[in-house]
Amino acid sequence: MAQPITDNSSLWQWSAQDLGLAIRRRDVSVVDVVAAAVKRLRSVNPALNAVTSDLGDLALKEASAQDILLSELKDVPELFGIPITIKQNIDQRGQSTNNGIVALADLIASDDAPVVKNAKDQGAVIIGRTNTPEFSLRYMTDNPLFGLTYNPWHADLTCGGSSGGAAAAVAMGIGAIAYGNDVGGSLRYPAYCCGVAAIKPTSGLVPAYNPSQKSERSPLVQMMSVQGPLARTVVDLRLALRAIAQPNAYDPLNVPITWEKPKINKPIRVALTYGVAGKPIHDGVKDAIDRAGIYLADQGYNIDYVDPPHMEEAGLLWRSLIMTEAKTILSPAIQMMAGDDFKKIMEYCYSSTDILDLTGYMNGLMRRFAIIRDWKVFHETYPVIIAPVSYQPPFTARADTESAETMRTMFDAQIPLGVVNLLGFPAATLPVCPGDTVPWGVQVITAPFQEALCLDVAEDIERSAGNLLSALWEK
Repeated sequence: MAQPITDNSSLWQWSAQDLGLAIRRRDVSVVDVVAAAVKRLRSVNPALNAVTSDLGDLALKEASAQDILLSELKDVPELFGIPITIKQNIDQRGQSTNNGIVALADLIASDDAPVVKNAKDQGAVIIGRTNTPEFSLRYMTDNPLFGLTYNPWHADLTCGGSSGGAAAAVAMGIGAIAYGNDVGGSLRYPAYCCGVAAIKPTSGLVPAYNPSQKSERSPLVQMMSVQGPLARTVVDLRLALRAIAQPNAYDPLNVPITWEKPKINKPIRVALTYGVAGKPIHDGVKDAIDRAGIYLADQGYNIDYVDPPHMEEAGLLWRSLIMTEAKTILSPAIQMMAGDDFKKIMEYCYSSTDILDLTGYMNGLMRRFAIIRDWKVFHETYPVIIAPVSYQPPFTARADTESAETMRTMFDAQIPLGVVNLLGFPAATLPVCPGDTVPWGVQVITAPFQEALCLDVAEDIERSAGNLLSALWEK
């Protein structure tokens, strides 16, 4: 049974950077920090349903051990004592990697995934595991095992998917950093819906592997899916990414590269795009793009309104390739293990997509390389692109269960997300300005392995945008 936490500290509001500094200075203890986060978890999670496994008691024991260890350490790891959460589909030793599937509730990981191992090596303390939809394949976070995770800003809206539990948790102060993954917007869309920051790294930068997996992931999932962090500030994204971007031989596509390269000399040319011409786009999305451009122009960037190549084609190609793989490879498991709503949703997805035969699939892969080439050439002129996350505000919760037509509308709105996964490029998402319900956000897209530039630009936008989460905590 969970032990009560009586610490009334507001440390749960602090950034990971500030918490780490305070711990290293001995201004606060690790127990202070972790106890505040656990207390916050137990206070807000019953109404939020973001955390599916409360690991607070284990975390407090770890915190006590870390306070003893701290006096012996000469070099304190950057995430030492920082409370974090881990998405339910990532292996953590002794915990269930159920992926939101009832039939996998008792699948217990025998070892840590590289992300978890790397975060632990840097001293992070895991306080809970976060909710995800079945098979981690929805723009909503809902499943028959744990139920719906609510958007902390507005309960009728989706918190995003598939890392929706992670985004909702970090937005509400349940841990300073949340780790999740992204194959078609699963980090960036929840961040957008919940008003926090996230980065989808370059494919291969962060190793991905689950020791519990029974077979290899499908080819394009391995090529387009990435592990990454969500946080309340961009500087925390940098700390969180640095911790997990460490080599691991279990991921055959892992690239052991030093990504924190020197900054590109200013003035940097930035392409602002509203996305695909003719697609419905909400005025709030346009406003966020415009404001981001103004913020960057005021700080010395050169701003042009120009569209990157093949935006719509790339988004549709991502949809066709990923859904073709899902229908070909995942369908038997879905039919065997998924709930009725998810089966219906996947049928809507297939009917909203150009499902490919073998020749079409191979041609699609070849076309992918051509699109990547054209984007890399575009980035030589414009190292940074500011684009929408979605063309529309967050959808209502469970909207994807309504009809195939609604599913197609959702897919079309999410084109800017799938494009980046098809390319394998890095993209950060952050809130830019207030909205009627949740803050409006943008994507910052750079060339492969330019995460340092991506985060520099996001941090410059954040500097002008200010702290938009304070309005949530005041609700």
